[in-house]
Amino acid sequence: MSKIILAIESSCDETACAIIKDDKLLSNIVSTQIEVHAKYGGVMPEIASRLHAENIGIVIKEALHKANVSLNEVDGFAITRGPGLIGALHVGMQAAKTLSLLYKKPLIPVHHLAGHIYANNFVGKLQFPLLAIVVSGGNTEFVIMEKDLDFKIIGRTKDDAVGECFDKVARVLGLPYPGGIPIDKNAKLGKHIYHLPTPLHDDSFDFSYSGLKTNVINLVHKHEQNNDPININDMCKSFQDTAIDMIVEKARKAALKYHVKQIVLAGGVSANSYLREQMINTAKKIKVDIIVPPMWCCTDNAAMIAMVGSMLYDRHVFAPLDISVDPNWEIEDYLKFN
Repeated sequence: MSKIILAIESSCDETACAIIKDDKLLSNIVSTQIEVHAKYGGVMPEIASRLHAENIGIVIKEALHKANVSLNEVDGFAITRGPGLIGALHVGMQAAKTLSLLYKKPLIPVHHLAGHIYANNFVGKLQFPLLAIVVSGGNTEFVIMEKDLDFKIIGRTKDDAVGECFDKVARVLGLPYPGGIPIDKNAKLGKHIYHLPTPLHDDSFDFSYSGLKTNVINLVHKHEQNNDPININDMCKSFQDTAIDMIVEKARKAALKYHVKQIVLAGGVSANSYLREQMINTAKKIKVDIIVPPMWCCTDNAAMIAMVGSMLYDRHVFAPLDISVDPNWEIEDYLKFN
């Protein structure tokens, strides 16, 4: 039987709503706040929450209009429960709860990172077991999946996420926020001439980016004090190589150890051209299939939440209306709502 899922995403600085009918995406509306937060060099949580409250009704209305669907036709309301900024998450959750209550349709809680992983479904079919490389401004995790909606974290960052590290390095280099795009662009024009440390260069699948970030900041300041400015293109190349190569090498080892059939990239940093290139080459060398998400699905959106929401609807994974958001929700606990 055909089903229509309306999904809402508001975990950080994008207010989004998408509608999916079975496997067909009917609409995907995203209102971004990047220009506002760029003034501060990062996301300001209170401002983000306020803007979500202003925009949530608009994006829902536009998504319904574009999909040519009425709220009465919706079979379930999917919502990002976490992880994310607590105030931002609450705006989306209250909107979804209200719709669920008014139209007497199920409320479907979706894990934000599961959404990023399943964004790959828009371009290919997931093959299990697989290794999901989840890299964003708030997360750096390796997740093994033996089957659909089965998540096991085998490695994660011990401090800063890789995307956060990109943003902070960009800031000290005088590049705009978010830092991933300008660093990627400048790196193409530079040479790897600066020696930077590779923290946690061990046999684990964990990461650490705090030391790399601090080393870059100290090196930039040292050169400034000596009236010998850093070459921005060369530093971008040196930093990006070091940050990304760590992910690629650990991914190669994890893929071989867990005998995966496929590797998928997920999260904002999966848009990085060097990461995509290196992971595609690595997968080819070890004879493992790989999917990279479409560029439009790398940043936060509701289409990916709708994709997971549709799968959870089929499994009758619904939440009570007294559910709360969980900014620290672990992907391994996606069925636990208390």
